[in-house]
Amino acid sequence: MKRVTTTIRIDEEKARLLRALAGYEGRKINDILNELIDEYIKRHKETLELLSIPNFLEECQKGLEEIKRGGGKKLDELDD
Repeated sequence: MKRVTTTIRIDEEKARLLRALAGYEGRKINDILNELIDEYIKRHKETLELLSIPNFLEECQKGLEEIKRGGGKKLDELDD
């Protein structure tokens, strides 16, 4: 896996707390940040997959507009 270097900007207080926690746990800040990024990607993976479906976003927007106009079906009108 190729690694890249990047710079992030966080509040001074958050950085201080992060350094303290990393020191307490005996971990590198880089490892903590990578873990957090992995969790974030995992939580949003389904969204990324849905957005990769051709015309998915446009269909959702059309559906929302239809609902705003009073269209669509009620839950009890949907098939089981």
